[in-house]
Amino acid sequence: MKRTIFHFFLVIVASIGMLIHAQAQNKPAAAITVAAASDLKFALEELAAQFEKNSGHSVTLLFGSSGQFTAQLLQGAPFDLFMSADESLVFKLHEAGKTKDRGRVYALGRIGLFVPHGSALKADGSLKDLSAALEDGRLQKFAIANPQHAPYGERAKQALRQAGLWDRLQKKLVMGENISQAAQFTVSGSAQAGIIAQSLALAPALTGKGRFALIDTSLHDPLIQRMVLLKTATPATQLFYDFLGSKPAQTVLMRYGFTLP
Repeated sequence: MKRTIFHFFLVIVASIGMLIHAQAQNKPAAAITVAAASDLKFALEELAAQFEKNSGHSVTLLFGSSGQFTAQLLQGAPFDLFMSADESLVFKLHEAGKTKDRGRVYALGRIGLFVPHGSALKADGSLKDLSAALEDGRLQKFAIANPQHAPYGERAKQALRQAGLWDRLQKKLVMGENISQAAQFTVSGSAQAGIIAQSLALAPALTGKGRFALIDTSLHDPLIQRMVLLKTATPATQLFYDFLGSKPAQTVLMRYGFTLP
């Protein structure tokens, strides 16, 4: 009788173990929401796809200007990870008590002059031809991201000011809400040229649609790009954060023209 009870007990224990294992195997993947600067669009989409395949967790990517995301996060927007094109915005969020720490630098960005095929302008990183185009009438519209809330737009403004072109360009400017929209304006022909992120110029969607020339970094402040976990970030978000700092992820970022810290 005791032996029968003991065997029954073992069966129950084994069944409970199998049930716990099955529940663990069928545990739904965690969802991760990322607010990212628009210059990351193509690189981050590739990285997120790799992470989802390897981890089973789903990643929702929202792209926009870093300044607008910062304003939303200060108001309590439910993002798990913020990838800013300007590290000063991450520091601002940390001082407001919204982040786990001060985050870490994931890349350095670059800006350049993009000229679509068919434009009469030259892809001249010194911006000298842009100055000449203002004089001879070749330039009607010039695209940049809005410098009020887009770091890439602010750096474009700095470069144009250093080249003595900012005031002269005021009536020609077409401003995108973010650097991705500024690139769309240029590629679509809405502008004869524009200052965009190198990471977008190297993306498959823009390759072959125009000419691109880097603008010397001496003309603007550096684009030190920093990411940070929000206080509500889940363990799955921590995994994605760590993946973004790994060598495979850095290889992808380098392919899109980012410089590693």
